[in-house]
Amino acid sequence: MGFLCKLATTYAPLVGRVFLVAIFVNSGVDKVFNYDATVKAMAARGMPLPELLVIPAIVLLLAGSVMLLLGWKARWGAAALIVFTIPATLYFHNFWDYPQAQFRNQFHHFFKNLAILGGLLMVLGMGSGPLSLDKDKHR
Repeated sequence: MGFLCKLATTYAPLVGRVFLVAIFVNSGVDKVFNYDATVKAMAARGMPLPELLVIPAIVLLLAGSVMLLLGWKARWGAAALIVFTIPATLYFHNFWDYPQAQFRNQFHHFFKNLAILGGLLMVLGMGSGPLSLDKDKHR
């Protein structure tokens, strides 16, 4: 069991960071290549100044993802992704405002985002782990 714990302690934070950033990289790249559609979607959900806010959203997504993935200033990367995820969750997955036909889907997306926020908060609190550029352990 000790070997498995050592293996998990060494590799699980890296694998977790890879899995965690996958959704954010995908979202950031999609926003870059579908800029106009993203602005329209943001406007449709009532976000103020979508033409302006889409730029920092892309920066937060991509920069935060790279930082978290590499384990370079991963806590800052996690914080950037938290800053993105909270308003995205409240504006796009506010299941209580959706019609009954979409309620269940948005309910699950909302709680999926809470789980993602949980992972980001763990990185924020515990660091990126041993296989990272910062070699950020529990400090």
